[in-house]
Amino acid sequence: MKNKLLLILAFLTLQFSAEAQDNELFKRKELVSEGDTLRYRILYPEDFSEAEKYPLVFVLHGAGERGRDNEAQLTHGSSLFLKDTLRKKFPAIVVFPQVEAEDYWARVEVNRDTVPQQFNFKNTGKPTKAMRLLMKLSDDLAAEKFTDKNRIYIGGLSMGGMGTYEIIYRKPDFFAAAFAICGGADPAIVEKYPKEFPIWIFHGEKDDVVPPEWSKTMAREINTHGGNAKLSLYPNDNHNSWDSAFSEPYLLPWLFSNQK
Repeated sequence: MKNKLLLILAFLTLQFSAEAQDNELFKRKELVSEGDTLRYRILYPEDFSEAEKYPLVFVLHGAGERGRDNEAQLTHGSSLFLKDTLRKKFPAIVVFPQVEAEDYWARVEVNRDTVPQQFNFKNTGKPTKAMRLLMKLSDDLAAEKFTDKNRIYIGGLSMGGMGTYEIIYRKPDFFAAAFAICGGADPAIVEKYPKEFPIWIFHGEKDDVVPPEWSKTMAREINTHGGNAKLSLYPNDNHNSWDSAFSEPYLLPWLFSNQK
């Protein structure tokens, strides 16, 4: 029994080490603007060439991955973009930025003393520091000669899903498609979304952190205002519906099929 436990421990250690090594394919970078810093990790395609044009994808993490280590934001979703088959089939530049503690992607007040939590969205107000830096980073990377400006995408989970909804409002002509996992926003912002804008929305029906009604409302309002929202609900998922969303076999094929 003891030997079996040691083998399991050794296997898990090797697996963790391999994942950490794979994550180092995401290069560590920083953006400094107006005295503020946005840390981010960036993955370039295999055989990257500045003479080629590549899609650009931003993935926004949740509140639990905030900090300054430039590491935690890779916890959810990074492994999807590291799969060999997908890297070969969909060569792209993938960016995972990180919000510092106490900041948010979206302009929202959160009451964490309730279950589910209460959210007061102020999406139309001044952007947060993190959102301002994210918009600067997106403009900078879009300006690179190797970026396909017709194929820039945004997605995120939980707090990052909220940021996804908001940045589409703030940069309505910038992105070709988006995905939002267990997020929410003030539905009034969809009035500024581009017509026929494609977005795939995911949520767990048992979510006791961010109510699934936020995603249902956003999908309904986006479609009512001429957008193209598809909604996937997972009956048995709580807040961690990102596990199911990132396991969707058609997520990346769908994402990269869209262009402006």
